[in-house]
Amino acid sequence: MIKIGNCEIGQHAKPFIIAEMSGNHNQSLERALHLVELAAEAGVDALKLQTYTPDTITLDVHTGEFFISNEENLWKGKSLYNLYKEAYTPWEWHKAIFDRAKELGLIAFSSPFDETAVDFLETLNVPAYKIASFENVSIPLIRRVAKTGKPIIISTGMATVAELDEAIQTIRKEGNNQIVLLKCTSTYPATPENSNLATIPHMRELFNTEIGLSDHTMGVGVSIAAVSLGATVIEKHFTTSRAHGGVDSAFSMEPHELKMLVEETERAWLSIGKVNYGPTEAEIPSLVGRRSLYISVDMEAGEILTVENVRDVRPGLGLPTKYYELVLGRAIKQDVKKGTPLSWELLL
Repeated sequence: MIKIGNCEIGQHAKPFIIAEMSGNHNQSLERALHLVELAAEAGVDALKLQTYTPDTITLDVHTGEFFISNEENLWKGKSLYNLYKEAYTPWEWHKAIFDRAKELGLIAFSSPFDETAVDFLETLNVPAYKIASFENVSIPLIRRVAKTGKPIIISTGMATVAELDEAIQTIRKEGNNQIVLLKCTSTYPATPENSNLATIPHMRELFNTEIGLSDHTMGVGVSIAAVSLGATVIEKHFTTSRAHGGVDSAFSMEPHELKMLVEETERAWLSIGKVNYGPTEAEIPSLVGRRSLYISVDMEAGEILTVENVRDVRPGLGLPTKYYELVLGRAIKQDVKKGTPLSWELLL
C-alpha cells in the first residue's frame, strides 16, 4: 500500500487526483494562491508544483538547439532559457503555496528537476516527489529522490521498457518500493488516439507498481477510460481560464472541468466493482419486472391450460416462462381469476 499524506493509493481507494499548477500562475503569487483555492474547491486530493530555475534546467543560450523553432511546438519562437524563466515557480513562493494548500486540506508536493531542488524541497518536508517524463532517465536525480524514502510518482513519457526498469531498479536499490508509474504521452496537448491506455494493465503486471495517468489530452474522457483500466492516480494541468493565457494554459483544465474530473473518475472507479453475475442486492426489487406465467382469463377448477388462458407477461411473480410448454395441457385444481400468477400448487 502507498500512502501520500492521508490518502491511500491503490485499486481499493478512489482515484488520487493531482492538480498540476505548472507555470499557469503567470509569475503572479496572488494568481498562484488563487489557483490553490480553485483546486481545493474542485475537490482534488493534491496540488503539484515544478521546482527548478532557468539555470538549473538549461543554459543561458538562445540559438541553435536551445531555440524552439518547430512550428508545431506549443512554445515555438522562444529559447529554452526564456521559456523556463517565464514558466518556473520562484522557490521563495513554495512555502506560501504549500501552506495555503495545507490550510485547504490539499496535499502539496513538487517535481524537482535537479538535486538542489530535492534538497530545497526536503526543507519544506514534502510528502512525496514526482519525476517528470523528461527526467525519467535522470538516474542521479532519481537516486537522490529515492534516498528520501518518500513515495515517488514517475511519468513514463517517451521511456522504453529498459529505461523504466533502470529507474525502478535505482529506486528499489535504495530500499524504496513506494512507486507509482504514470502512463504519459509527452505531447502538448496529447490526443486520445496517441494515449495507448492499453499499456496501463500491462505496465502494472510488468513492473508490479501502482499505475496512473498523466493526462495532457483535452476533456475528461481519457482519464475516465484510464480509471476503468486500473489507473489509481490521475494528474492534470489546470488554470483559472485558458483565455487568460500562460505557458501551459492551452492544454490545462478550467476549474469546472477539474471538478468534473474528480466526480467522473470516482464514478468510473465505483462502477468497476467486482465480477458479478445474477441480481445484485440493489437489483432484487427489479426482478418483479420480469415476465412470468399468469392466468389470462377467469377459469374453473378442472379446466385445461391452453394458449388461450395462460400467458407470459409482466410482472414476474408467476412460474418462470421456461415452463410455458410444460404446463400447457395440465388442469387446474380450483377456480382462479384473471391475473392470478401461475404456480405448481394450482396444477393437478
